[in-house]
Amino acid sequence: MAKTELVRLTPEGIDIEYDEKGDVLYISFDPETAADDSELTENDVLLRYKGDKIIGLTILHFSERKRKSGTRAAYKLSSEA
Repeated sequence: MAKTELVRLTPEGIDIEYDEKGDVLYISFDPETAADDSELTENDVLLRYKGDKIIGLTILHFSERKRKSGTRAAYKLSSEA
């Protein structure tokens, strides 16, 4: 059973990284905190937890999702070396 909690976010506290080679989008709501648990959902999204709090998401096969949905990203994601 999934853990649930309402999460309030501020843009300044969110870290977003895209790994082009692995086609994985990483979203961290609390970049300074390490997860102590994780859960893989049916649609290949990894939820990362610290206690009962969701601190991040890992979205697998990101570019495939974007193509299937027919949407365009609001901004270009670039990998950092």
